[in-house]
Amino acid sequence: MSYKILVVDDEKNILELISYNLKREGYTVVTADNGLDALQTAQDVKPDLIILDIMLPGKDGLEVCRQLRFNPETYNIPIIILSAKDEEIDKVVGLEVGADDYVTKPFSPRELLARIKAHLRRMAQRSSRAPREQEKSNSKDLMFGSLRIRPESYEVYLEDNKVELSPKEFEILVLLAGNPGRVFTRDNLLEKIWGFDSVRETRTVDVHIRYLRQKIEKDPANPKYIETVRGVGYRFSDK
Repeated sequence: MSYKILVVDDEKNILELISYNLKREGYTVVTADNGLDALQTAQDVKPDLIILDIMLPGKDGLEVCRQLRFNPETYNIPIIILSAKDEEIDKVVGLEVGADDYVTKPFSPRELLARIKAHLRRMAQRSSRAPREQEKSNSKDLMFGSLRIRPESYEVYLEDNKVELSPKEFEILVLLAGNPGRVFTRDNLLEKIWGFDSVRETRTVDVHIRYLRQKIEKDPANPKYIETVRGVGYRFSDK
């Protein structure tokens, strides 16, 4: 299977560099050099993964990412932001609008390829309905009071209302809820959910946990389900 990747950047040399390396690995590549074309191309082509620059004409990459996540036809496509902005706050903002990963310029083509492969591998596991880390949960529905998790269909319900989660939020929830009481460190979650452990962006985990709590907890400031184990990581409470 040849995966289709959309590369969005307004710098021609960057587009050519990434496209060359992706094609050499056997990927099909489509490109866009502005935010408006990126949204339209994503809608028309339905790529398997998107590499997205932040500084774009028309619409910036953050707004493009946000709109892709709100579109039912594109919300689950993995998005890797590629940006010259390397401050922690920039990475956090990128993750908060729905990006799955954040790579800073100048970048190593080898590292970018490794991250792409990791995300595509996770996507393939979701498609096969056999995620590597569901462990005890298997395909059975998980019930915790008014919270219902359906791993087989990738659905979550809270008081019978469907909750829309990003793919990474869903995988985190299934992993934690499938192993109630077990503490997962941030590094554990990075390795199991993102599929790589060479870059320890632990803030990535915290951002996704915060957004997950906002969607499934009645009081996110005092979570019932996803507890923080100070200085260690997170665990799911079934009490």
